[in-house]
Amino acid sequence: MTLHDPTLLRAFVAVVEHGGFTRAARALHLTQSTVSQQVRRLEQAAGHLLLDRSGPHPLTTEAGERLLGYARRLLALGEEARAAMGRVAQQEVIRLGVPEDLGGRALTPVLSTFARRMGAAVKLEVTSGMSHDLVAGYARGDFELVLAKQRRPDGVHAWPETLAWVDSRRHPCLGREPLPVAVFPEGGLYREEIFAWLDAHQKNWHVAYSSPNLANLQAAVADGLGLSLLPRRAVSEASHRVLGRRDGFPETPCLFLTMHYPAGASAAALELATCLARRCGELAARAK
Repeated sequence: MTLHDPTLLRAFVAVVEHGGFTRAARALHLTQSTVSQQVRRLEQAAGHLLLDRSGPHPLTTEAGERLLGYARRLLALGEEARAAMGRVAQQEVIRLGVPEDLGGRALTPVLSTFARRMGAAVKLEVTSGMSHDLVAGYARGDFELVLAKQRRPDGVHAWPETLAWVDSRRHPCLGREPLPVAVFPEGGLYREEIFAWLDAHQKNWHVAYSSPNLANLQAAVADGLGLSLLPRRAVSEASHRVLGRRDGFPETPCLFLTMHYPAGASAAALELATCLARRCGELAARAK
């Protein structure tokens, strides 16, 4: 039994505001004896009489007057909290997974526009990471919508991912022994493709730089820490040199950017999928 028990506070406030126990009981849909017991329990917790019952209508004592303001504020806060929880329950959450190299400016303008348009009705939660982790998370139900890099054009939508073998323009790695490479962490598709080609051509190589961040890999290649296989849109003509057949490199592997969402996706999730599909189509067209 404490002073912030809302049941006891509500009984006390009702008696004061309705001018008596009978009317308070009627307003609270309780018996008069129950309301009286609740007020007495509050008085015991406070250690003071809160109501002067000597007259025809109960009046607040000095202690009761001091508690009355606090009681009203506490009850109002309780109502505000319940209303806030009601709004949270009605808010749709869309969890989106995107590859790390698309987690920045490539998609954030689209996501920001969507979030502003949806307002409080939709809570957008975006996670960027490695594609194999995102696909596994989607299978577990961690996401409502996922973009991922894959070897096959699976999913609801798919776009060819144009890649390029790249070296530093100022500090080339090609010709070094062993050949240094800059790669994504274990499990990344580009990493696996690089290793497969190097091993197939019996190259002597070593991982000189590893990072889950595309910007870090772009910088590592530009500064001559290692050559790499990167999305064509991530190539900087000023600091990177694209390697081709004249350098002994094959055609780049065929990979795809895929989109996944369930057949029963909500209207908001489908709208987000449409916005992202339009943007992914634009990115694919630019990389050709």
